Amino acid sequence: MRRYACQRLALGVVQLALLAVLVFLLTSLLPGDAADVRNNEDAGAEQVAALREQLRLDRPPLERFTDWASGIVTGDLGTSLVSGGPVLDILTETVGTTLVLAAVTLAVVVPLAVTLGIACGLREGGLLDRSVTSVTLALNAVPDFVLALLLVTGLSLRLGWLPATWVGVGAADLLVRPGLLVLPVTVVAARMVCLLSRQVRAGMVTVLQAGYVAQARRLGVPRRTLLLRHVLPNAAVPGIQELARVGDNLVGGVLIVEAVFAIPGVATALVRAVEARDVPTVQGLALVVAAAALLFSLAADLFSHRLVPRTEVLR
Repeated sequence: MRRYACQRLALGVVQLALLAVLVFLLTSLLPGDAADVRNNEDAGAEQVAALREQLRLDRPPLERFTDWASGIVTGDLGTSLVSGGPVLDILTETVGTTLVLAAVTLAVVVPLAVTLGIACGLREGGLLDRSVTSVTLALNAVPDFVLALLLVTGLSLRLGWLPATWVGVGAADLLVRPGLLVLPVTVVAARMVCLLSRQVRAGMVTVLQAGYVAQARRLGVPRRTLLLRHVLPNAAVPGIQELARVGDNLVGGVLIVEAVFAIPGVATALVRAVEARDVPTVQGLALVVAAAALLFSLAADLFSHRLVPRTEVLR
């Protein structure tokens, strides 16, 4: 287990290094730079060039990448071209809201998806199984931003049941206004529940048809013991592996809902940095988001690796 964890961690470090290069190259392809964005149309070429030199944007790309990469090794994500402060300060100010949104979403998704998957797997082909399958397939086909707009239009603008925006709201306000989380969490969780519940159901169906389960039934193993000790651990593996993959959906979903509901989180700061061509902020926040997704995937892979029975080779 320790060897496998070290291998996956090393692979994650390599992926992050490659991603850092890719992020730098993509941000370099953005039309214009911070000097162009911050100057108005009446500014002359000399003024733009002077500001570009002041922001140190006139340096060769390799030199800029080397400085940024060496700073990352020491924990420095760079300096914002807009605020002039460390990118780490922007991350500190926004990460709390994003973590709350992601944590609440996972707290809703995992038990709901597991419960639905187990219930449908135990009653394969029944009314509940057919109904849940139909709903999840239909819901999975709806893009996140479309679902967000539909929920805002129906539940917020027309019925007035839930707030439609987070304008003027901070992470501390969530304790007294938990209703703010309902719509964003629903949007992010919808697709994740669909994908995860179907994998748990498929794992339950496969395991229940296995030969060792039939043999255990013939030997008189109690149903409760059979499900808890033999069926669920093996049926959970596809679900956990899917949970590693839906980490990308979680990151993408949070990006969408923060834009739709004006949530002051990391994704919102990232979008604003792109608009202002604040390249160091874009690079730093994108790398942090990617690192979080990789750690999430690593945790799910390790848990899945621990559950899967393996035959140890004696040397």
